[in-house]
Parts: sequence; structure tokens; C-alpha cells
Amino acid sequence: VTETAQLKVIDIDSQRMTIRVEQSKGRKDRYTLLSETLLEELRVYYKQYRPQTWLFPGNDTGNHLTSETLQRIFNRAKKKAGIRKPATFHTLRHSFATHLLEAGVNLFTIKELLGHKSIQTTLIYLHIQQRHAGNVKSPLDLLPLSKARRVKRQGSKR
Repeated sequence: VTETAQLKVIDIDSQRMTIRVEQSKGRKDRYTLLSETLLEELRVYYKQYRPQTWLFPGNDTGNHLTSETLQRIFNRAKKKAGIRKPATFHTLRHSFATHLLEAGVNLFTIKELLGHKSIQTTLIYLHIQQRHAGNVKSPLDLLPLSKARRVKRQGSKR
């Protein structure tokens, strides 16, 4: 939530489709993904509010929104969406990483996107992913030859 609060307008790079996270965990800068959907929403937001320095300025325009304010906004949005499960800003981070892993993105890329210092920290997502292991097909079943044999066998049983 702090990383979101401290985003600056110049941190959004629509050419490279990245978001620069300045001085994140471990006091180092990193880049993460900027989705096309988010970019569209940010453009609408920018046209309406015209933020200068901070992407999400506070009442005192010289400063950004506080983490507490962003958390309240998140909770209101969650309630408005009818989401009853417990969730925080950090839940979004975990969901992002889990979905990347399930989409086949390698752990080292996820490590960099999340700004983890150690791959050990990123490995937790392997445990989360194990819950979905029942949905995984064997690579052998994905081969065209295997499908052709199954079809042939089914035809001969009739």
C-alpha cells in the first residue's frame, strides 16, 4: 500500500508498459507490469484530476495520500463489489504473483517484479499454486499423438 501511495505521475511509463516503484522493499527501485486495462483507467483518472507530482495526491497537494486513506478506499471498493472474504492491499500482491505463476511466468521474473531480494521469498507461491495441481494435465496427454490414439481407441470400442 505504501508503494501505491508513493507513486509519482512520472513513474507510469506507457511506452514500456511498466510502473517504476521507487525505493521499495530493500530500498531499491524496481519495475513492474503496467496492464493495458490499468493504463486506460489511469488516463481517465488523469484527465479528470490532473495530478502533478504524486499520482494520488493527498488533501495537501504537496504530499501523497496516506496508506491509511488508501486502505479505507480499498475496503469501500471491496464492500461495493460485494466481496466478503478478508482481503487487504497485500492480498492483491499475492494474487498478482499467483496468477503470474499459473500463467507460466517463471519464478525469477516474478521475483524481480515483486522486488524480492531472495528467490526463497518467491517460492511461497509454489505452495499456493499446489492447491490448483488437480487442474494440471500431464504433458503426455497434451501431445497430438496421444489424442489421436485415444480417438482411435474410442472408435474401436464401438
